[in-house]
Amino acid sequence: MLSLKQLRYFSALAETGHFGRAATLAGVSQPALSMQIRELEHELGGPLVERTGAGARLTELGTEAIERARAILAAVRDLEELGDARAAPLTRPIRLGVIPSVAPYLLPRLLDLLSADHPRAQLVVRETITEELTEELADGTLDAIVVSLPLDSGDFETAASFDDSFLLAVPSDSPHADRSPALAEAIDADELLLLSDGHCLRDQALSVCHRIDPRRLKSFGATSLATVLQLVAAGQGITLVPDIAVTAGVLNDPRLTLVHFARPEPYRTIGVAWRRNSPRTADFEALAKIIHRAIVPAAEDNAETEKESA
Repeated sequence: MLSLKQLRYFSALAETGHFGRAATLAGVSQPALSMQIRELEHELGGPLVERTGAGARLTELGTEAIERARAILAAVRDLEELGDARAAPLTRPIRLGVIPSVAPYLLPRLLDLLSADHPRAQLVVRETITEELTEELADGTLDAIVVSLPLDSGDFETAASFDDSFLLAVPSDSPHADRSPALAEAIDADELLLLSDGHCLRDQALSVCHRIDPRRLKSFGATSLATVLQLVAAGQGITLVPDIAVTAGVLNDPRLTLVHFARPEPYRTIGVAWRRNSPRTADFEALAKIIHRAIVPAAEDNAETEKESA
């Protein structure tokens, strides 16, 4: 008979690809984990992993089984949290994923606000690309994620927090520095520097510069905006930078000039996503509102409200 213990051990093995590391992750001995995996294989009628000298690889059956196992484990976690949902918002720990182009600029402000207004709040933060965050949200490893919206999935609920406009970062001695406002159609693929594949900021920049063939872009394999900006400052090209990074004060480099785009400025929407069946919706909606407060100054927020009511 299948057990949650077997599914948890199998999930750990699929995540690590190694029996020893999976046992450490699950907090059990390797023989105990191996025995539970063999029993699960017996129940499912075939091998779930191919055992190799380097570790373990999922078989075809294992690949199909792990998706269902993770969905079951996520549903169990949601059920376990049902009682917690009755507690006051933001009094329970939240395992929160954040994309790299937001995390370093949002988290200091967010943590300050939480410390002041919700001292019992606890965030356990993971920073990685959207694809990995959505996978970990779906399987219950994370409770909520801060990403660019909309998400291409009907399995999640979302709440928008703020709009993040884009600016053009160029070398101060570049001809682009004297062109204001910036025009997306004036950007050439030969000079545009972007993050490596998998980062949503890359995809968002390409949607702004939609006429550019991504195959013509320079390939630096950069995984952080800071690296790309240093390349721009060194005269290697130009890039798009989100306003959240600008207002965080990280671009005080005399070698860089920031140029606004023509109105309406291109932007992305940042918000919070969580599993549709999670009982902690109140927590995540409250978190989305606090993120809004952390990023949007009160004066700007009031001006926008007055504009909408006029």
